[in-house]
Amino acid sequence: MIRFDRVSKRYEPGIDALSDLSFQVAEREMVVVNGHSGAGKSTLLKLIAAVEKCTAGAVLVGGQNVGGLSRSALPYLRRRIGMVFQDQKLLFDRSVFENVLLPLSIVGFPTRDAAQRVRAALDKVGLASREKALPVMLSGGEQQRLAIARAVVNRPNLLLADEPTAHLDSETAADVARIFHEFHHVGVTVLIATYANDLFPGARRVQLNHGKLLP
Repeated sequence: MIRFDRVSKRYEPGIDALSDLSFQVAEREMVVVNGHSGAGKSTLLKLIAAVEKCTAGAVLVGGQNVGGLSRSALPYLRRRIGMVFQDQKLLFDRSVFENVLLPLSIVGFPTRDAAQRVRAALDKVGLASREKALPVMLSGGEQQRLAIARAVVNRPNLLLADEPTAHLDSETAADVARIFHEFHHVGVTVLIATYANDLFPGARRVQLNHGKLLP
């Protein structure tokens, strides 16, 4: 599903975020990426979604070298990937429903089918009753669940999450982690960058230290 082949990423002026990284993630696998702040966890996820390009090596998703894709091909890659960002990137001037609808609107999904998908995604994360609310009216945990609903409304086969339980209380964090486990159980490949080792039992762990993979 995902293969890193001797991948390095350098930012100017000469900052190595990742160095000679090689590993694989199998289809339908759940993998947790651990590491200190600045270890390269966020960069790793961005390379998979082609938000960033590696400086050396190759990142392959479904056998496709994502670093070599043209700009016109990137939207087709990202339709297969759901991504939950650290800062959530919610639109605070739009309702919960409209936030989740946005990815479907961008790709021209039929209106009636799109509405059904949005409501199914909101129901999956426990926000079916809040579809008319604005994000500012939601708690921190509800905002994170909204970000997850938006990430999965396209029904991707790969779900990436960058610190999805950060800044949440323990009960809410456990609830958010449960949602990721549920997607994994129905066959979605899940890759999570997190400090929270105890929230994802059974997941394979990849440890980063200053951009390098620990054995």
